[in-house]
Amino acid sequence: MSRAPLLPAVQAETTLGVLGGGQLGRMFVHAAQQMGYFTAVLDPDPSSPAGRVSHHHIQTDYLDPQGLAELARLSCAVTTEFENVPAQALEQLAATRPVAPAASAVAIAQDRAREKAHFVACGVPCAPYAVIDTPAQLAAVDESLLPGILKTARLGYDGKGQVRVKTREELNAAWAGLKQVPCVLEKMLPLASECSVIVARGADGAMVNFPVQRNLHREGILAVTEVFEGNLPAALAEQAVAAARSVATGLDYVGVLCVEFFVLADGSLVVNEIAPRPHNSGHYTIDGCDLSQFDLQVRAMVGLPLVQPRLHSPSIMLNLLGDLWFAPGANEAVTPPWDRVLALPGTHLHLYGKLDAKRARKMGHLNITAATPEAARAVALQAAAVLGLEAF
Repeated sequence: MSRAPLLPAVQAETTLGVLGGGQLGRMFVHAAQQMGYFTAVLDPDPSSPAGRVSHHHIQTDYLDPQGLAELARLSCAVTTEFENVPAQALEQLAATRPVAPAASAVAIAQDRAREKAHFVACGVPCAPYAVIDTPAQLAAVDESLLPGILKTARLGYDGKGQVRVKTREELNAAWAGLKQVPCVLEKMLPLASECSVIVARGADGAMVNFPVQRNLHREGILAVTEVFEGNLPAALAEQAVAAARSVATGLDYVGVLCVEFFVLADGSLVVNEIAPRPHNSGHYTIDGCDLSQFDLQVRAMVGLPLVQPRLHSPSIMLNLLGDLWFAPGANEAVTPPWDRVLALPGTHLHLYGKLDAKRARKMGHLNITAATPEAARAVALQAAAVLGLEAF
């Protein structure tokens, strides 16, 4: 991708394309438009959050040849907003346009077995695991991996496609329940906490990163992210950043990449998985940093300079799921009390423009910034109480 940076010219349309019309695409579109770019979204949903705010919305399937050809015709460069976009769609686009991230990197992120192998090749520690593609591999699983978590090798996210198993009998039943699709069995390890690192890497190999994010998941879905100096021991944070950079370099990655980690009870660190895109745990960057993860996504894909982002305020992000719109046992959605939330200092509400609230559906997020971590936490707990969210 040795070329001059793509900058919007006066009285000329420079369009950036994105595969996927969800909230990540919507925030990418906002960042690109702020920098003067036109945008094109390919997503089959006529009401997709990104499609509704983009200059162009191509309403086709991700593998539709005509839709991909139209996206390539309109766009000077293309990115993706979710990891399950077919890698072959990226390959087709890459024949005529710069695509970041590359299909090869996305394909690894789509397959847990290949992902684990990449971690090992990069020298980044991960949980002990076994690949299960056949009955013979199932029978050969070492007892030391139990209890464990059986995960489908493909198309799992937000805790979907995962089954906890304690015994070989439960493992056999779980694989049968998952229709004997290719899986990875990971040994369950004693966890102390979870964290993630977001890096942005350019085609020239230049790379920057955001601070380490401390995360809390509930039922497999991110609930809270806390970012401030000292949120994790300094040595552990440095290790996480170094590991994330190693993973990105090993992929020859271009774009924004999130690497998720488990912090074990003994204080050690193991990598969990990667997301080849901006990440839920990085949404705080919109209000807590001088550059957001979406700003860097734009810069990386068009070859603009990647500047090390600065955290200017201790920040907490609360994920807002559709459950907030429903009282216990109710079937009718009711708007949450945003006025009471926004009366709290340092609150920044981001709703994604989704027309229907559904339980477990990501509807938005709330960022809280303050002068100190203690102040941010106090306001975040107040906001959680107003919304009926569990304290943390």
